[in-house]
This record gives sequence, C-alpha cells and structure tokens, in this order.
Amino acid sequence: MTDAAAPPPSARSARPAPGVALALVQRRAAEVVLAVLEGRNLDHALASADLAGFDGAARAALSDLSYSTLRFLGEARGVVRLFAHQRPAPLVEAILWVALTQLGHGKTATHVVVSQAVAAVESVHRAAKGFANAVLRNYLRAPDDARERAAEHDDEARWNHPAWWIQRLRAEQPDWWEAILRGGNGHGPMTLRINRRRATREQLLRAFEAKKIEAEALSEYTLVVKRPRPVDRLPGFRDGAFSVQDAGAQLAAPLLGVADGMRVLDACAAPGGKSAHLLELAACELLALDIDAERCRRIDDNLRRLGLAATVRCADAAAPASWWDGVAFDRILLDAPCTGSGVVRRHPDGKWLKRESDIEQLAREQARLIDALWPLLARGGRMLYSTCSVFKAENSEQIASALARHGDMRRLRITLPGDPASSAGQLLPGGNRKTHHHDGYFYALLEKVAP
Repeated sequence: MTDAAAPPPSARSARPAPGVALALVQRRAAEVVLAVLEGRNLDHALASADLAGFDGAARAALSDLSYSTLRFLGEARGVVRLFAHQRPAPLVEAILWVALTQLGHGKTATHVVVSQAVAAVESVHRAAKGFANAVLRNYLRAPDDARERAAEHDDEARWNHPAWWIQRLRAEQPDWWEAILRGGNGHGPMTLRINRRRATREQLLRAFEAKKIEAEALSEYTLVVKRPRPVDRLPGFRDGAFSVQDAGAQLAAPLLGVADGMRVLDACAAPGGKSAHLLELAACELLALDIDAERCRRIDDNLRRLGLAATVRCADAAAPASWWDGVAFDRILLDAPCTGSGVVRRHPDGKWLKRESDIEQLAREQARLIDALWPLLARGGRMLYSTCSVFKAENSEQIASALARHGDMRRLRITLPGDPASSAGQLLPGGNRKTHHHDGYFYALLEKVAP
C-alpha cells in the first residue's frame, strides 16, 4: 500500500524552538493530536495547523511532538486518567498527553516541559493551571510506578494500540503479538534502495563517507542510514542515485520477476517506489495507475528524478473498461489498499484512525481489485498481491478466497528473508533489532494456469 518515506521523528529530538515558546509548540501539537482523533490524517492535520510565527525549528519540534504523542498515546491517556478525578477539557487533556510523552520519552529538561505545559494549559483554560501542574508533578514523583499502575488494567496504556487491535493480534498471532506491538511503537530505520541504473553501493558509500554520514549496506542495493536526516541533504538524492524505501517494500519488484520487454501493470502505484524499482530491474513497458490525480503527479515526479519512464494514468484499477486497451499483461503488481497495520511505527496516526470495521470494508475492496485485474493477466503471467498489513483478513484469508473463486489461479512458493516471525508470505515487524530492518508486509505470488 505504501512505500516508506523518511523515518518519522521522535520526541528525543524535540527542543524549545528559538523565537517560539515551547508552550505554543505543545499547544499546537495537542491540537494536531485532537484533529487526528477526530479522523484527520496526521500529515493533513500538520499542514492545517496554525503556524504563524513558526520557523523551521518550531515546525520540526511540532512534528516531533505530534508523532511521538500519537506513538505513546495509550500510555499518556492512562496516566492522565490515573491522576484526574474527572475528565478535563479536551485541549487541556491533550496538552497533558504531549507533556507526558516528553517527560517519558524525550530529552527536554523536566522543569522546562512542566512549566511550559502549565503555561500552555493556562492559555487555554486559566482555571485548569493548578490541575495541570498537579498531574505532571504527581507523575514525576514516581514515573515508572505511574506508568505501571496505568497499564495494570488497561491494555491500551500498556501497548499503545487500540484495544480491538491488541485483541485481534493476540488471536491471530499468538506467538508474535507482543513483538508486533512493541515493533509498532518503535522507530523505522532510514532505508535506501540504490538506483542500479545510476549508482553502485560502493559509489554511494564513498559519497556518504565523504560527508561523514554513517551508513550500513544490507545488500548490494540496500543501505541503512544510521542517523536519519532530511533525504534531500543526502548526496546523490537529487541526481536520482537512490530512493527511500523500507527493506520489506523492496522485496516486491524482485518477487514479481520482471524481464526486458514485458508488459507490466502497477495497479495502485502511488507514490511510485515499486514502479521505479520495477523499471530499475528491467526495461519493461510499465503502466502505473492510481485513482488520485495528485498522487499520480508524485509518481511522475519520482520517476523523473530517477531518470525512468512509464505511462502514468489516473484511473480506478478496479474498472478496467475505463483504461485497459485489451492487451494482456505479463506481470501485475497489486499493492492493495489496506489498514497499514504493518507500518504504524512510521505512521502512528494509523493506529488511532482505523476502526475494526475498516478491515471488512478494505477486504471487500481488495477482493474487487483482484477479481477485476485477474482477467487482464496473460496465461502463464503472474500477479503479486501485497499489503503492508499484519491482519489475516487482508492477507492469507484474502488469498484463500481468491483461489477458491478463480480456477485458473495458482499460488507459487516464494522465499522471504530468514526471520523466524515470517511465514507463508507474511513479514512481521518487531524481530531482532540488529537484523530486522523491515516493517510488516504480506506477499502472495499468483500464476495464471489452465483452468
């Protein structure tokens, strides 16, 4: 569903911004978090925030605090409930969530966080100033004990995921649910995919070393930047030497097995990372579709930077009559819309935006796409179905249903990285930190055979 952008920030880098009081940054972060809880995407909520007077440092601090508060929202909510006899006004409570996240997971001085948070609360509700001070001071008397007490009877406070999410993973992944949840609260590494048409691993490593940027090679075409930074500050980015893409997402194009001259469809292509990878691997005839015009422009921009070319079209992949020319495809990549439950360490708003009922709705859309695209595949051709989800209804159960519906569909065996948590095409986040660089993905390689 998605290719990772630069890794999300953390509260550890948040500092009071010169020229902008931390209290104002805390208040704006609280407003962003509330907007997410009301159903807005985090990127949109940040873009809509009142940033009058904010310089670059203040904007970065706001992003840091918003991401981190959503990452640890269950814990912060639980602590406030522990010390509050009655629920405060929503914005007052949200400012406390932000401050508690800073105190528990950040590096800003404790007295600065508390004094500024109290000032932020006073700017919203003068009478709540003493209440806010009391909650934060009570927490600081024994923070570890406070977090443990909050989590004692509250799974959301313990695991920082919605209760339904936790219960579903317990049932579906009895051996791995705890590791998956812990992984979802972590920080994704900055993983790069080298554009083999423009650079080699050795060239890129030398360029990084010259700029004193530490990077580790995971494979011939995959690097991890040890200290993430804005991607446009990395040497070679503007020249198209690499793209930012999670190591798990980098498996898609090789699994599809493209070759020169093949006719290939990337059915849900935005923002274009997997399309670009396919074109880096083979001189194929690629059609990249997406239903959103703005996202199609992102595909064009990414391909242009990398020096690659494809036909990009804004269309509904599930309605081929509106875009298909009748010529069968040799390969189809269906990176289907999904819950994004495997990539929440990069997109922590996803945990709180999704509802359990969304899974059923998305599963119907995934089935609609499979059924619409399967007739477009040539005999002997292959479709790679993928999601960035860890829920079975979107993955193994979806494929079992598709195989039952299509007599000419056969699932091929594929080999994924040797992680003990990965099986039957499912990559699970949260494994060995030294070797486990990927988020959560699912892959099923399907071949069209004689019915």
